[in-house]
Amino acid sequence: MRIASCTLEGRSGHDAGRALLGELYRTETGEALPPILVTERGKPYFEHSPWHFSITHTHRHAFCVLAKAPVGIDAEELDRPVRLALADKVLSPGERAQFDAAQDKARAFLTFWVLKEAAAKCSGEGLRGYPNHTDFSLEDPRVREMDGCLVAVLEDQ
Repeated sequence: MRIASCTLEGRSGHDAGRALLGELYRTETGEALPPILVTERGKPYFEHSPWHFSITHTHRHAFCVLAKAPVGIDAEELDRPVRLALADKVLSPGERAQFDAAQDKARAFLTFWVLKEAAAKCSGEGLRGYPNHTDFSLEDPRVREMDGCLVAVLEDQ
């Protein structure tokens, strides 16, 4: 699995993410980026390829992951304003207990949020309704800090 990031520098998140994907794909395969198709639920993929990818962007950064298994990535800027009241709707009881005990509530909420989004992208199901049926941990090693963002990468084993 390979991860890349960049600042948008005047580009849209879509354009920056696609550029990152093209670079990662070329580095891994030595080939140009193949056509990208999209499932009925909106998950992008390469047809007849062992490679899987996911792209995300914030207001300032784009991130991309390329892997040989289904994968999902999500990122949020650490300085993003957070509506903590959303915790009531989107956190499971176990996540809520961790959130309530956390010193930095905004970071805790963003940690759970990037995990939920990355999981939805990995599965291809997308987020529907309130994603309060998960049971993630604030200590999940799949969340890292990159370029001033919290980034979660989940790979289907």
